[in-house]
Amino acid sequence: MTRDQLRALLYEKYIAPTKRKRSHYIGAEIEIPTVNLQGGATDHRLTQRVFVQIMQQFGFKAQSYDRYGVCYSATNPDTGDNISFDCSYNNLEFSFGREDSIRALAERFKGYISFLNTKMEREHHLVTGMGVNPNHHANRKDYLTVPRYQMLEGYLRRGREWKLPMYIHPYAGFGTYASASQVQLDVTEHELIDTLRAQNLLEPVKAVLFSNSWMDTEPDLLCVRDLLWENSSHGINPHNIGMYERVPESIEELIDYLESTSLFCAQRDDIYCHFYPIPANEYFNRNRIEAEYYWEGVYHQFEFEPEPEDLALLRTYKFEDVTFRGTVEYRSCCSQPFSEAFTVAAFHYGLAERTGELLELLGEDRVLYGHGYSPVEMRRLMNRRKWPEFIDRKALRTLCFRVLDLAKGGLLEHQKKDEEYLEPLYERADKLTSPARIFAEGLEQNRPVNEYVYRFSDL
Repeated sequence: MTRDQLRALLYEKYIAPTKRKRSHYIGAEIEIPTVNLQGGATDHRLTQRVFVQIMQQFGFKAQSYDRYGVCYSATNPDTGDNISFDCSYNNLEFSFGREDSIRALAERFKGYISFLNTKMEREHHLVTGMGVNPNHHANRKDYLTVPRYQMLEGYLRRGREWKLPMYIHPYAGFGTYASASQVQLDVTEHELIDTLRAQNLLEPVKAVLFSNSWMDTEPDLLCVRDLLWENSSHGINPHNIGMYERVPESIEELIDYLESTSLFCAQRDDIYCHFYPIPANEYFNRNRIEAEYYWEGVYHQFEFEPEPEDLALLRTYKFEDVTFRGTVEYRSCCSQPFSEAFTVAAFHYGLAERTGELLELLGEDRVLYGHGYSPVEMRRLMNRRKWPEFIDRKALRTLCFRVLDLAKGGLLEHQKKDEEYLEPLYERADKLTSPARIFAEGLEQNRPVNEYVYRFSDL
């Protein structure tokens, strides 16, 4: 494949879908852990049983099964909502059918959670709004026995065996206990670059407001999910994850960037294989790819020829990820306490209408950006429990309020009364706190973990 052919395919996959008129639909995904209230491992028999019960209660139809015949994905044909196990039977994920109102999604979510926890609490479990399962030490770390998740498990485990010029953390099973809240919003080609630039600058503010994945083995971090992704196999090519060190300034530069992102998996018939990540602009110049596939703890060698269709499996996990749907997927936020679950969607939905004003606000900022640090560095600094001394707390509070006011203005423009979902963020901004900070400080005061499991599960 020539470079021009590759660029044409990347344009068709990622840029062409942004040429249509932008809709105002919201795509939201919320991942949630199931916690054993007795401190042990999550009971997979329980989660599988309750999964069947929620399917029956809400009219979900089975879509996919693991190798043992257990249903792990089901869709409601009326709403388009999908419920699935995410990576393992420890985690559930709700992917909602598109709506133009956050309220419609929130009401369905409340129904699902109320049903789940009525069933689970009887057996000493709860689903809760945490970005890391507090019982991650005890939980089983095996991934679902389906080709995609077995591939992912093998790929993440290989990271510590490959010789790399980077630190790789020891948490290869993090997919079985880390949970996110993600939003997809339509974007036009005209808006795309400014959206990426504004949201990249905003990431330190999001660390302040949304951090909710504290882990006892990394106690200085309030959003350990950043570390889990960036210092895993996914981060071997930093263009595949996290923030932009330098945001592309044009569509042409964005395609340059996409060329540099890496493929790390491919599918041939029933074999879903992985390999050391290869940038797209190198991958299609190779005659053969040496790969392997992982199945129930065993690696099997595999070799294949690259095909243009492999581009469909180019997977990146940027905080602001350009997708093949003509959307930007916002991926940097942890799952939130259930009573505040849709703060993430409301925040991004409102700001999508205020990109120009957001760029102007952050471009003039000297609270975060007047001290010689890049947006990437500032995100890492604000992700820590102790912030740098140069951060003016009063000025940071004001900056957070101004960002929230922009989001509120965007939501008011929709006239759906979705601005009420921002209210918890004003309280967080006023106190400069986040769910993870509240949790970590509570544990230091010898408050029990389950106090926060219950608190974050309240609707």
